[in-house]
Amino acid sequence: MPSRLLWLAVALSGLGVVILGAWGAHGLADRLDAQALNAWHTGVRYQAWHTLAFMMILIWREVVPLVGQRFVLGLWGIGVVLFSGSLYLLALGGPALLGPITPLGGLAMMAGWAMLGVTALRRRPEPS
Repeated sequence: MPSRLLWLAVALSGLGVVILGAWGAHGLADRLDAQALNAWHTGVRYQAWHTLAFMMILIWREVVPLVGQRFVLGLWGIGVVLFSGSLYLLALGGPALLGPITPLGGLAMMAGWAMLGVTALRRRPEPS
C-alpha cells in the first residue's frame, strides 16, 4: 500500500478518535450505563494510542524502511478494527457474539508490538 494511503488511514483513525471520544463524552454519557460507557472509552483509548504509534512507524519508514514495518501496521490496523470496533458495537447494544472478537483484536495489537521488537532488532532493509 502506498505511503500516502497509509497516511490517509492514520488521519481517518485520528479523526475517528476525536469524533468517537466526543460522542462518548457528550452524546452517549446519558444514554449508556457505566459499564457500556467504560467499554466505549476503552475502545477510544486503544484506538488513540495505536493511531499515534502507527504515525511513528510511518515516520520511521520514511527515514529507514525496514522489513516488518508494514506487517506491524497491518496487525495494529486489524487490532484496532477488531478490538475498538467490537467494543463500540457492544457498548451500543450489539450482539453478544461480538464479545469473542475483542480479545482477538487485542492479540493482533500485541502481535504488532512483538513484531515491532523483532523488526527493530533485525533492522533488515526493505527491498526497493
